[in-house]
This record gives sequence, C-alpha cells and structure tokens, in this order.
Amino acid sequence: MEKGILIKNGVIITMDSPNKVLHGYALHILDDKINRIAPQAEFSAKYEHEIDANCNVVLPGMINAHMHFYSTLIRGLGKAYPSRDFVEILENLWWRLDRKLELEDTYYSALIMLIQAIRNGTTTLIDHHASPGHIPGSLDEIERAVKQTGLRSSLCYELSDRDGINITEEGLAENVRFIQKCQKEPNDYLKAMFGLHASFTIGDDTMERAVDLAKKYNTGFHVHTAEAESDQIHTMTHHGKRVVERFHDVGVLGPNTICAHCVHVNEHEIELLKDTDTIAVHNPQSNMNNAVGIADIVTLQQKGILVGLGTDAMTVNMLEEIRVAMWAQHLKHANPSEGFMEVVNTLFNNNSKIVERFWGKKIGVLKEGALADVILIPYCPPTPLNDETAYGHLVFGISQGAVDTTIVGGKILMQHRILRINIDEAEVNARSREVAQRLWDRF
Repeated sequence: MEKGILIKNGVIITMDSPNKVLHGYALHILDDKINRIAPQAEFSAKYEHEIDANCNVVLPGMINAHMHFYSTLIRGLGKAYPSRDFVEILENLWWRLDRKLELEDTYYSALIMLIQAIRNGTTTLIDHHASPGHIPGSLDEIERAVKQTGLRSSLCYELSDRDGINITEEGLAENVRFIQKCQKEPNDYLKAMFGLHASFTIGDDTMERAVDLAKKYNTGFHVHTAEAESDQIHTMTHHGKRVVERFHDVGVLGPNTICAHCVHVNEHEIELLKDTDTIAVHNPQSNMNNAVGIADIVTLQQKGILVGLGTDAMTVNMLEEIRVAMWAQHLKHANPSEGFMEVVNTLFNNNSKIVERFWGKKIGVLKEGALADVILIPYCPPTPLNDETAYGHLVFGISQGAVDTTIVGGKILMQHRILRINIDEAEVNARSREVAQRLWDRF
C-alpha cells in the first residue's frame, strides 16, 4: 500500500506555464505536496486514498487576491441609508458596520466565508480587515477560523485615521503584532502584510510611520488604490499629488505591495506601478456594484503590471468573478473581443505569481513539487478540451459546475460536497445568526 492520495480518471488542467490539459494522467499527492503527475498506467499500486475523478476536471485551488471577511454579517441588512456615491456607501454602510464589530463578529465573519470558500474551491485568500471598535486581537480571531478550516490566508489590519488617534495607534500595533507573530511562527497557511485603508483616510504622519514599520519588518502593504475618483480628488486637494504618486513618494509601492482596484489611475501612475513592480488587483463585481467604474486591466497588463483578481467580499467563487471580469472589459472597451486573455491571466496565472511572492512556494499550479491545493469540478466536455480550448471551457462551461472536492496541503477538506473538517456547519450558521442579530441591533 503506497502512501498519499491518488487522483485518477480525471482531466488534469495544470495552470502551469504553459498550461497543459492532460488526458489519461493521474496525480499523486504525498504529504503536503504534489509528488508526481504521470500517465495513469504508471500507477499500478494501491494507495491509501484513491479518488476517482471520472467526468471531473482536476484543477489547482483558486486564489482570491483581495477579500474582506468582516463584511459577511451584513448580508440581508436593510438599515443603511440609500447612497448616491462611493463616499456615502462607506459612510452609510461599511464604516457604520466596522465600528460595531466585536471579536466574536470578526471570528464568525471569517469562519462563514472560509467554509464557503471550501465549497467554491477557493483555497488561498488575501484578506483586509477592519473593526475599529475592537482592534487588538482581531487578526487572531481570523487566524483561529483559518486554522479550523485548513485554508491559506494572508491577513492585515486596515490602518486609518478616520476614527481618531487612539484607533490609529491600535491599528499600527495590531499590524506590527501580527507580522511579528507570523515571522516568529512561520508556516504555509498564514502570512501577514501591513494594511492601509486608502490615501484619503490616512494622513502623512501615519503613513510615514507605517512605511517605517513595514521596512523594519520587511513586509509590503495591502491598500485600496484609486477605487473611486473621490480618492484622487481628495489626495490632489490635500497632498498636491495623485494617489499612486503619493504612495510612491512615501515608499508604499514595491513588489510585495498590493494596490487593490486601480480604477482611476492615469498613465504616469501606471508607469510608477510598473517601475516599482507593484501588484494591482482587479475587483470587477465590487467596482460595478459601487458604480465607481471599471479598471482597464488590458492596459495595465500591456504595460507589464502584475494584475490579479479579487472579489472585495462580493463572493468567494472565483469562477463567478472571472466571468464578470470578462463582461466588464468588453463593456469598458466597447469591444466584445477585447480582454479575453488579460482576464484569464488574472485568475489562472497572475494570482499564483502573486501568492508565490508572499509564500515563497508554488501555489495555484498543478506541477510536481507544488503545494497540494487541488479541486475537482464535475465536467464532461461536450467539445474538444485541450491546451488551446481550456480557458474557453473554464469561462463558459466549467465555471457553471459546483466544486465536488477541495484539497489543501494534501488534506481533504471536502469530498462529494460533504465537508471533511471538524466543523458542524449547521451549528456554525445558527450561532452566526445570533451574532448577526446582535450586530444588527447595535447597527
């Protein structure tokens, strides 16, 4: 009896460079890594665990490059005033919410979304947290949920001056504390970044202190960047420069920094992102929901910027997000043929490159030696599925299926749609409803 997991009879889509579609191959997982991918006939032994992937595609786990777990418990709440623009959305809904969050809210917000991530085959999430009423220990609550579910996540606290100096100090301290913790106890499941909210809510002194601390601990930033035109107007009015220019001048940009959104960046700002090798992350559903515009990810990638795909908490289903990204670029460029490969690249190529910068290991590809994050989606292709047609099948066919199996680091978290983790999902949802009701009462 051979050790590990053998996945057989499926169609393997590697998402490596170049992407390969492998028929008649099997994939062997040993410990936390992919040990071997080879013709199925070469695996004649019996294995500890064998998964029959007949009429399934075998894919790497999906990656969400910009997420807000804390927004989970807002689902169904109708207490916010109608908002006419992005700033009013923040003032009427999100900033009212995050000020009311307590530590238990933070924990259940993360746990619910992480369970949903397992169900949707999203195995790595880069989160951006805010709970100004209860900051100390908030990242530990998210960490607790991450460990319970067995997924991978990068965490940070959203530093801002909008709630006063005491909250600013707590935000600085929470980022530093968690960065130190992750550096002292390194593992392949939890990473830390330094969180910033946005240019328009952070003064010069706070931003300079954050940059000094990030340099001290050798970490990058996760920051909302030119999400709405109002961010640019505020930054020009108060600082005499545009958002990316300000970030560049103070030292925020760099290869380990994520600039989320980048909807309203001009040519000079794009050059600064390129010159500093800064990451941009596109969040199309959120941008259109907030009516702030659509980022030109075609131009960003043509200029050589690494552009990933996030959801900004609208979903944890990355195959849903990529379809919206496709239609958004068609609309942006008024051309139904524009942007196909640029959109595909964000999720299936670039997100893997982004995560590799932070983890230092291969994640998001099926290749020997990569971390064993693997998902199975039922799909019997009605047309030829090969190297040339794979992305078309993913966007227009495979994306419509429900994930059957989710494996992270060689551990089966879900199989045949049944969770294999030590969590009672119904009990978690019941408790979450109680927690949410109390939050709504405070809201």
